[in-house]
Amino acid sequence: MSKVNNNKPLPINIGLSEKDRQKIAGGLSRMLADTYTLYLKTHNFHWNVTGPMFQTLHQMFMAQYNESWLAVDSLAERIRVLGYPAPGSYKEFAGLTTIKESEGVPNAREMICQLVEGQEAVVRTARAVFPLAEKAGDQATADLLTQRMMIHEQNAWMLRSLLEE
Repeated sequence: MSKVNNNKPLPINIGLSEKDRQKIAGGLSRMLADTYTLYLKTHNFHWNVTGPMFQTLHQMFMAQYNESWLAVDSLAERIRVLGYPAPGSYKEFAGLTTIKESEGVPNAREMICQLVEGQEAVVRTARAVFPLAEKAGDQATADLLTQRMMIHEQNAWMLRSLLEE
């Protein structure tokens, strides 16, 4: 049993090197920023959608932003497990995200297009982080990323399906 030094934090010893944990946490921070930005955009569109597909889109957007809201917590907590602070401000998210903000209130079709792009951006970010987790043997992060990719790919498919004639 090791002695606890009350002046120093207990080192993290979960079988991942500090270098690997740092790289993975950095990638997850980008994923968190993309997810939070997509959450905010989806919630905005939920509030502001109009037109003949109002009810369908209003409900779909609500389901998607609620799911994203839960995901940001899982991502932030995984970053913390790895020993790093999770980004949590608009400024930090703006510097990390790949998703562009929308200007004004687009029409329903443009909302759908922007959300497809956002869902796919999150998938691309997850795919970029996945090899870091896989190489390090971080199965927990790899599992989280796999789940997130599956959800965002499905969301993109459902949204895209609404654009077909």
